[in-house]
Amino acid sequence: MGIVAKSGKAAKSARGKRSTAGVIEVPAGTRPDGPVEGIYYIDTGDCELLHDPDNTNGWLLKINGVLSSHIDLADPLFLDFEYMRWIAALVESRWPREAKPKLRALHLGGGACSMARYFHAAYPDARQVVVELDGKLAGYVRNWFDLPKAPLLRIRVGEAREVTETLTPDTRDLIIRDVFAGAYTPRALTTREFNAHADAVLAPDGLYVVNSGDAPDLKNARADAATIADTFEHTMIIADPPMLKGRRYGNMIMAGSHVPFGDDPTLARRLLGGAVPAHIWNDAQVRAFAAGTPVRHDAPSPAPVPPAA
Repeated sequence: MGIVAKSGKAAKSARGKRSTAGVIEVPAGTRPDGPVEGIYYIDTGDCELLHDPDNTNGWLLKINGVLSSHIDLADPLFLDFEYMRWIAALVESRWPREAKPKLRALHLGGGACSMARYFHAAYPDARQVVVELDGKLAGYVRNWFDLPKAPLLRIRVGEAREVTETLTPDTRDLIIRDVFAGAYTPRALTTREFNAHADAVLAPDGLYVVNSGDAPDLKNARADAATIADTFEHTMIIADPPMLKGRRYGNMIMAGSHVPFGDDPTLARRLLGGAVPAHIWNDAQVRAFAAGTPVRHDAPSPAPVPPAA
Protein backbone atom coordinates (compact mmCIF):
# COMPACT_ATOMS: atom_id res chain seq x y z
CA MET A 1 0.00 0.00 0.00
CA GLY A 2 1.36 3.41 -0.94
CA ILE A 3 0.04 6.97 -1.00
CA VAL A 4 -3.17 6.95 1.01
CA ALA A 5 -6.18 8.82 -0.30
CA LYS A 6 -7.96 10.89 2.34
CA SER A 7 -8.85 8.23 4.85
CA GLY A 8 -10.43 7.71 8.23
CA LYS A 9 -9.57 9.48 11.44
CA ALA A 10 -7.14 6.80 12.58
CA ALA A 11 -5.09 6.94 9.39
CA LYS A 12 -4.83 10.74 9.56
CA SER A 13 -3.71 10.73 13.20
CA ALA A 14 -0.97 8.19 12.47
CA ARG A 15 0.75 10.10 9.67
CA GLY A 16 4.18 11.26 10.74
CA LYS A 17 3.83 9.68 14.17
CA ARG A 18 6.58 7.40 15.44
CA SER A 19 5.84 5.18 18.41
CA THR A 20 7.63 5.71 21.72
CA ALA A 21 6.85 2.13 22.71
CA GLY A 22 10.44 1.11 21.94
CA VAL A 23 11.97 -1.37 19.57
CA ILE A 24 10.70 -4.91 19.95
CA GLU A 25 12.49 -7.75 18.22
CA VAL A 26 10.70 -11.01 18.84
CA PRO A 27 12.72 -14.20 18.31
CA ALA A 28 11.36 -16.69 15.80
CA GLY A 29 8.71 -18.91 17.32
CA THR A 30 7.87 -16.48 20.15
CA ARG A 31 5.80 -13.86 18.35
CA PRO A 32 3.18 -12.15 20.53
CA ASP A 33 -0.17 -13.93 20.39
CA GLY A 34 -2.18 -10.82 19.64
CA PRO A 35 -1.17 -7.24 18.82
CA VAL A 36 1.35 -5.43 21.04
CA GLU A 37 2.44 -1.86 20.26
CA GLY A 38 6.01 -1.43 19.13
CA ILE A 39 8.51 -1.56 16.29
CA TYR A 40 9.27 -5.03 14.94
CA TYR A 41 12.12 -6.09 12.69
CA ILE A 42 10.95 -7.86 9.53
CA ASP A 43 12.70 -9.26 6.47
CA THR A 44 12.43 -6.00 4.51
CA GLY A 45 13.17 -3.53 7.33
CA ASP A 46 10.81 -2.80 10.18
CA CYS A 47 7.12 -2.48 10.85
CA GLU A 48 5.43 -0.45 13.53
CA LEU A 49 2.19 -1.45 15.21
CA LEU A 50 0.18 1.41 16.72
CA HIS A 51 -3.04 1.29 18.70
CA ASP A 52 -5.79 3.41 17.17
CA PRO A 53 -6.39 6.22 19.70
CA ASP A 54 -9.98 6.63 18.50
CA ASN A 55 -10.99 2.96 18.47
CA THR A 56 -10.33 0.50 21.29
CA ASN A 57 -10.39 -2.37 18.77
CA GLY A 58 -8.36 -0.61 16.08
CA TRP A 59 -4.73 -1.06 15.05
CA LEU A 60 -2.54 0.71 12.51
CA LEU A 61 0.42 -0.86 10.74
CA LYS A 62 3.33 1.07 9.26
CA ILE A 63 5.98 -0.60 7.11
CA ASN A 64 9.34 1.17 6.95
CA GLY A 65 7.68 4.33 8.19
CA VAL A 66 4.87 4.29 5.59
CA LEU A 67 1.28 3.85 6.72
CA SER A 68 0.12 0.50 5.35
CA SER A 69 -3.02 -0.88 6.98
CA HIS A 70 -5.77 -0.44 9.53
CA ILE A 71 -7.51 -3.32 11.29
CA ASP A 72 -10.59 -3.30 13.52
CA LEU A 73 -10.38 -6.55 15.47
CA ALA A 74 -14.07 -6.43 16.38
CA ASP A 75 -15.42 -5.55 12.94
CA PRO A 76 -13.70 -6.87 9.79
CA LEU A 77 -16.27 -5.01 7.68
CA PHE A 78 -14.95 -1.66 8.91
CA LEU A 79 -12.40 -0.20 6.47
CA ASP A 80 -10.67 2.97 7.64
CA PHE A 81 -8.93 3.70 4.33
CA GLU A 82 -11.27 5.26 1.83
CA TYR A 83 -9.66 3.64 -1.22
CA MET A 84 -10.36 0.21 0.32
CA ARG A 85 -14.01 1.18 0.72
CA TRP A 86 -14.08 2.03 -2.99
CA ILE A 87 -12.65 -1.40 -3.85
CA ALA A 88 -15.21 -3.10 -1.63
CA ALA A 89 -18.05 -1.16 -3.26
CA LEU A 90 -16.86 -2.06 -6.76
CA VAL A 91 -16.47 -5.77 -5.97
CA GLU A 92 -19.88 -5.94 -4.30
CA SER A 93 -21.40 -4.25 -7.34
CA ARG A 94 -20.07 -7.11 -9.50
CA TRP A 95 -20.86 -9.86 -6.97
CA PRO A 96 -23.69 -8.85 -4.60
CA ARG A 97 -23.30 -10.30 -1.11
CA GLU A 98 -26.84 -11.68 -1.05
CA ALA A 99 -25.95 -14.02 -3.94
CA LYS A 100 -23.36 -15.65 -1.63
CA PRO A 101 -20.80 -16.29 -4.38
CA LYS A 102 -17.84 -18.53 -3.70
CA LEU A 103 -15.43 -15.80 -4.72
CA ARG A 104 -11.87 -16.76 -5.67
CA ALA A 105 -9.64 -13.80 -4.85
CA LEU A 106 -5.93 -13.12 -5.23
CA HIS A 107 -4.44 -10.20 -3.29
CA LEU A 108 -1.06 -8.98 -4.51
CA GLY A 109 0.32 -7.17 -1.48
CA GLY A 110 -0.53 -8.25 2.03
CA GLY A 111 0.08 -5.72 4.77
CA ALA A 112 -2.35 -6.53 7.57
CA CYS A 113 -4.73 -8.37 5.17
CA SER A 114 -7.45 -5.76 5.73
CA MET A 115 -9.20 -6.41 2.41
CA ALA A 116 -8.94 -10.19 2.77
CA ARG A 117 -10.55 -9.98 6.25
CA TYR A 118 -13.28 -7.79 4.77
CA PHE A 119 -14.08 -10.19 1.94
CA HIS A 120 -14.07 -13.17 4.31
CA ALA A 121 -16.77 -11.43 6.34
CA ALA A 122 -18.70 -10.30 3.25
CA TYR A 123 -18.36 -13.62 1.39
CA PRO A 124 -17.91 -16.43 3.95
CA ASP A 125 -17.42 -19.06 1.23
CA ALA A 126 -14.66 -17.11 -0.53
CA ARG A 127 -11.28 -18.73 -1.13
CA GLN A 128 -8.49 -16.16 -0.94
CA VAL A 129 -4.73 -16.08 -1.39
CA VAL A 130 -2.65 -13.13 -0.19
CA VAL A 131 0.82 -12.79 -1.71
CA GLU A 132 3.22 -11.10 0.71
CA LEU A 133 6.91 -10.55 0.01
CA ASP A 134 7.95 -10.39 3.66
CA GLY A 135 7.78 -13.75 5.47
CA LYS A 136 8.31 -12.31 8.94
CA LEU A 137 5.57 -9.76 8.43
CA ALA A 138 3.19 -12.50 7.27
CA GLY A 139 3.92 -14.43 10.47
CA TYR A 140 3.28 -11.43 12.68
CA VAL A 141 0.03 -10.57 10.93
CA ARG A 142 -1.23 -14.15 11.31
CA ASN A 143 -0.64 -14.00 15.08
CA TRP A 144 -1.79 -10.44 15.67
CA PHE A 145 -5.06 -10.41 13.79
CA ASP A 146 -6.50 -13.95 14.02
CA LEU A 147 -6.94 -14.33 10.27
CA PRO A 148 -9.08 -17.09 8.76
CA LYS A 149 -7.19 -20.32 8.19
CA ALA A 150 -6.57 -22.14 4.92
CA PRO A 151 -8.30 -22.92 2.63
CA LEU A 152 -10.39 -19.80 3.33
CA LEU A 153 -7.33 -17.56 3.47
CA ARG A 154 -3.79 -18.55 2.62
CA ILE A 155 -0.78 -16.24 2.82
CA ARG A 156 1.83 -17.15 0.21
CA VAL A 157 5.25 -15.64 0.79
CA GLY A 158 6.86 -14.55 -2.45
CA GLU A 159 7.27 -11.84 -5.06
CA ALA A 160 3.92 -10.91 -6.58
CA ARG A 161 4.87 -11.26 -10.24
CA GLU A 162 6.72 -14.53 -9.77
CA VAL A 163 3.76 -16.03 -7.90
CA THR A 164 1.22 -14.77 -10.45
CA GLU A 165 3.19 -16.33 -13.30
CA THR A 166 2.97 -19.77 -11.61
CA LEU A 167 -0.81 -19.78 -11.19
CA THR A 168 -3.16 -21.92 -13.26
CA PRO A 169 -5.20 -20.03 -15.88
CA ASP A 170 -8.88 -19.29 -15.20
CA THR A 171 -8.62 -19.90 -11.44
CA ARG A 172 -9.45 -16.47 -9.95
CA ASP A 173 -12.47 -14.22 -10.12
CA LEU A 174 -10.76 -11.21 -8.59
CA ILE A 175 -7.18 -9.93 -8.52
CA ILE A 176 -6.31 -6.87 -6.44
CA ARG A 177 -2.89 -5.27 -7.01
CA ASP A 178 -1.91 -3.19 -3.98
CA VAL A 179 1.88 -3.45 -3.96
CA PHE A 180 4.14 -0.49 -3.29
CA ALA A 181 7.85 0.17 -2.86
CA GLY A 182 7.75 3.64 -1.35
CA ALA A 183 5.22 5.81 -3.19
CA TYR A 184 4.82 3.70 -6.33
CA THR A 185 4.18 0.15 -7.48
CA PRO A 186 7.28 -1.71 -8.73
CA ARG A 187 7.40 -1.42 -12.51
CA ALA A 188 7.42 -5.19 -13.04
CA LEU A 189 3.81 -5.24 -11.75
CA THR A 190 2.61 -2.43 -14.02
CA THR A 191 3.52 -3.61 -17.52
CA ARG A 192 1.46 -4.99 -20.38
CA GLU A 193 3.27 -8.30 -20.00
CA PHE A 194 2.35 -8.59 -16.33
CA ASN A 195 -1.24 -7.62 -17.05
CA ALA A 196 -1.38 -10.44 -19.59
CA HIS A 197 -0.36 -12.92 -16.85
CA ALA A 198 -3.05 -11.53 -14.54
CA ASP A 199 -5.61 -11.69 -17.34
CA ALA A 200 -4.78 -15.33 -18.01
CA VAL A 201 -5.24 -16.22 -14.33
CA LEU A 202 -8.67 -14.55 -14.23
CA ALA A 203 -11.91 -16.23 -15.22
CA PRO A 204 -13.56 -14.83 -18.40
CA ASP A 205 -15.80 -12.59 -16.27
CA GLY A 206 -13.03 -11.78 -13.79
CA LEU A 207 -12.11 -8.39 -12.39
CA TYR A 208 -8.63 -6.86 -12.17
CA VAL A 209 -8.34 -4.00 -9.66
CA VAL A 210 -5.29 -1.85 -8.94
CA ASN A 211 -4.48 0.82 -6.41
CA SER A 212 -2.61 3.45 -8.42
CA GLY A 213 -0.83 6.10 -6.35
CA ASP A 214 0.34 9.32 -7.93
CA ALA A 215 1.46 12.92 -7.67
CA PRO A 216 -0.62 15.83 -9.02
CA ASP A 217 0.92 15.49 -12.50
CA LEU A 218 -0.93 12.13 -12.82
CA LYS A 219 1.86 10.79 -15.04
CA ASN A 220 1.89 7.41 -13.28
CA ALA A 221 -1.91 7.15 -13.28
CA ARG A 222 -2.11 7.84 -17.02
CA ALA A 223 0.46 5.11 -17.71
CA ASP A 224 -1.41 2.66 -15.48
CA ALA A 225 -4.67 3.52 -17.22
CA ALA A 226 -3.16 3.18 -20.70
CA THR A 227 -1.66 -0.20 -19.89
CA ILE A 228 -4.84 -1.59 -18.30
CA ALA A 229 -6.91 -0.29 -21.21
CA ASP A 230 -4.56 -2.05 -23.63
CA THR A 231 -5.18 -5.36 -21.83
CA PHE A 232 -8.88 -5.30 -20.97
CA GLU A 233 -11.89 -4.47 -23.11
CA HIS A 234 -13.64 -2.53 -20.35
CA THR A 235 -12.14 -0.18 -17.78
CA MET A 236 -13.16 2.06 -14.91
CA ILE A 237 -11.55 4.58 -12.54
CA ILE A 238 -12.82 5.53 -9.07
CA ALA A 239 -11.34 8.55 -7.29
CA ASP A 240 -12.34 11.75 -5.55
CA PRO A 241 -12.60 14.92 -7.70
CA PRO A 242 -9.41 16.65 -6.41
CA MET A 243 -7.40 13.57 -7.38
CA LEU A 244 -9.06 13.31 -10.79
CA LYS A 245 -8.24 16.98 -11.43
CA GLY A 246 -4.58 16.59 -10.41
CA ARG A 247 -4.80 18.80 -7.34
CA ARG A 248 -3.08 16.56 -4.79
CA TYR A 249 -1.13 13.41 -4.08
CA GLY A 250 -3.38 10.40 -3.65
CA ASN A 251 -4.83 7.18 -4.98
CA MET A 252 -7.02 6.13 -7.88
CA ILE A 253 -8.71 2.75 -8.06
CA MET A 254 -8.56 1.37 -11.60
CA ALA A 255 -10.27 -1.75 -12.86
CA GLY A 256 -10.21 -3.84 -15.99
CA SER A 257 -12.51 -6.61 -17.19
CA HIS A 258 -13.73 -8.32 -20.34
CA VAL A 259 -17.30 -7.85 -19.09
CA PRO A 260 -18.89 -4.40 -19.23
CA PHE A 261 -19.20 -2.58 -15.91
CA GLY A 262 -22.53 -1.09 -16.83
CA ASP A 263 -24.16 1.90 -15.20
CA ASP A 264 -24.85 0.91 -11.57
CA PRO A 265 -26.68 3.72 -9.76
CA THR A 266 -26.33 1.88 -6.44
CA LEU A 267 -22.54 1.88 -6.79
CA ALA A 268 -22.52 5.56 -7.73
CA ARG A 269 -24.66 6.46 -4.69
CA ARG A 270 -22.47 4.39 -2.39
CA LEU A 271 -19.32 6.10 -3.62
CA LEU A 272 -20.82 9.58 -3.38
CA GLY A 273 -22.17 8.87 0.10
CA GLY A 274 -18.80 7.98 1.64
CA ALA A 275 -16.70 10.15 3.94
CA VAL A 276 -14.66 11.10 0.86
CA PRO A 277 -17.14 11.27 -2.05
CA ALA A 278 -15.78 9.59 -5.16
CA HIS A 279 -16.72 9.72 -8.82
CA ILE A 280 -16.66 7.02 -11.48
CA TRP A 281 -15.01 7.42 -14.85
CA ASN A 282 -16.41 5.01 -17.42
CA ASP A 283 -14.42 3.27 -20.15
CA ALA A 284 -14.60 6.19 -22.59
CA GLN A 285 -13.38 8.62 -19.91
CA VAL A 286 -10.54 6.31 -18.89
CA ARG A 287 -9.36 5.95 -22.48
CA ALA A 288 -9.58 9.71 -23.02
CA PHE A 289 -7.56 10.25 -19.84
CA ALA A 290 -4.87 7.82 -21.06
CA ALA A 291 -4.84 8.99 -24.69
CA GLY A 292 -1.35 9.57 -26.02
CA THR A 293 0.35 7.90 -23.05
CA PRO A 294 2.64 5.00 -24.01
CA VAL A 295 1.71 1.55 -22.75
CA ARG A 296 4.28 0.26 -20.26
CA HIS A 297 6.28 -2.80 -21.31
CA ASP A 298 8.91 -4.95 -19.69
CA ALA A 299 12.45 -3.83 -20.32
CA PRO A 300 13.99 -5.77 -23.23
CA SER A 301 16.17 -8.68 -22.23
CA PRO A 302 19.86 -7.95 -22.59
CA ALA A 303 21.46 -9.32 -25.73
CA PRO A 304 23.39 -12.53 -25.10
CA VAL A 305 27.13 -12.10 -24.83
CA PRO A 306 28.92 -14.25 -27.41
CA PRO A 307 31.50 -16.65 -26.00
CA ALA A 308 35.10 -15.57 -26.16
CA ALA A 309 36.96 -16.82 -29.22
